[in-house]
Amino acid sequence: MKPVFDAYARYYDLLYRDKDYAAEAKYVASLVRKHAPRAARVLELGCGTGAHAEHLARMGYSVHGVDLSETMLAGAAARKAGLPADLARRLSFGKGDVRTVRTGETYDAVISLFHVMSYQTTNADLAAAFGTAAAHLAPGGLFLFDFWYGPAVLAQVPEERVKRLEDDDIRVTRIAKPAMRANENVVDVNYSVSIEVKASGQMQEVRETHAMRYLFVPEIEQYLEPGKWAETTTFGWLGHEPLSKEHWSGCALAIRR
Repeated sequence: MKPVFDAYARYYDLLYRDKDYAAEAKYVASLVRKHAPRAARVLELGCGTGAHAEHLARMGYSVHGVDLSETMLAGAAARKAGLPADLARRLSFGKGDVRTVRTGETYDAVISLFHVMSYQTTNADLAAAFGTAAAHLAPGGLFLFDFWYGPAVLAQVPEERVKRLEDDDIRVTRIAKPAMRANENVVDVNYSVSIEVKASGQMQEVRETHAMRYLFVPEIEQYLEPGKWAETTTFGWLGHEPLSKEHWSGCALAIRR
């Protein structure tokens, strides 16, 4: 799998600076406390630059994050290096593919955020990623992830979006043009990113396609095999209400048998 974020990982935190990582981490922690109250050690599949991990560490969890992108991991390492020692030692990061990585350890909870599971576009990919979660959890351990919810995607229909932002050094314009692959339950999000260096006027253009699979509850329940998982619950992301066509982002959690 190509590490699709490598080309613009330098600009990742800027592009998503309006994302409320603190609130999302607080939400995740509330679910972990409810369903795995004794959890202390967390594995994050697809950790990016470590923003969620940092906030979870601030709440007392020890987090090991894995990501396929070396550039993202460099950002996570830089984040860790800037933290106080007592906080930094709760964080560790390493390279790994969420479908195949095995750390050799078990954790109390496995989380995967920012729709990493929707990047698993084939049935084999999804089954393998779920297998990774199962392999790292002891009985009673919690697996929690967000995903694109199929009925909402089909009802709302992806549309072209433009995002503009800047800091003291650069000005960024990102255009996202979606293309549906309906027979595969996949949306190809074609990104065109323009980065202008303010001091020099130098321009850089980045083009990438992110293939995103939208998921339905029955297939999630199918791939979270009953022999491995005691129960599966789904609801709207950042809430607790049942999924509906209004919830583009869903949340699923399962308890390891």
